[in-house]
Amino acid sequence: MSTQGLAFTGKWHVQNKTWTAVDAYTQEHVHPPTTSNYNVLLDALRNSRDKGLPDIATAPTVAKMYALQCKARGVRHALEFGTLGGYTSIWLATVNPGMQVTSLEINAHHKAVAQENLENAGVADRVTIRLGPALDVLPQLASEIESGAKPRLGFVYIDADKQNNWTYLDRVIALCEPGAVIYVDNIVRGGSLVDPERQDERTFGARQVVENAGKDPRVDCVVMQFVGEKGYDGMLMAVVR
Repeated sequence: MSTQGLAFTGKWHVQNKTWTAVDAYTQEHVHPPTTSNYNVLLDALRNSRDKGLPDIATAPTVAKMYALQCKARGVRHALEFGTLGGYTSIWLATVNPGMQVTSLEINAHHKAVAQENLENAGVADRVTIRLGPALDVLPQLASEIESGAKPRLGFVYIDADKQNNWTYLDRVIALCEPGAVIYVDNIVRGGSLVDPERQDERTFGARQVVENAGKDPRVDCVVMQFVGEKGYDGMLMAVVR
């Protein structure tokens, strides 16, 4: 599915007609309207837009890739930093009906809208949104994992305040099972990752996580560039040893 004009129209998204057309064509065939979660995903985008949430949801192709990776690995528990409207959580939960999803969100309005979207999608019983700064919420989740109340993490998606990219990755590794996959989104940032003129805190956060993860013996990682209807960006993928 494409976003059907419901997302990625903001001026900060660098659009390219070919990239967008390829996403629209391929998604039409690999995720057609007959797919069971097609409508609830569009409903989540529509409700998020109508309730004033930022136009920064994960691209459908990327969100589905995450969901399929969880399915391929048989992940029991996934963690997301940054709920927004719950779009990625809905992808993860609808493709993986036996999986728990924990999502961390600092904004109460975003959480409320996401909860509406999760309930509409029929996955509110398997997706738990925890409100508050991630570094404040993580200790409780860690306690639940260590006690066995929740499974260890098999998948983590970090898409929150970029200046804390490395801190989040560093803290979450201990909660993962061996072989768990951690993604840090928005790393390439349209190429600003390697632009010496860009010294803003988000670009610094991208550089820091790349440089630190690359020398961390607990993970093996790679950075991938990609293009699509959301523009030009990339992600860091880390696999827990």
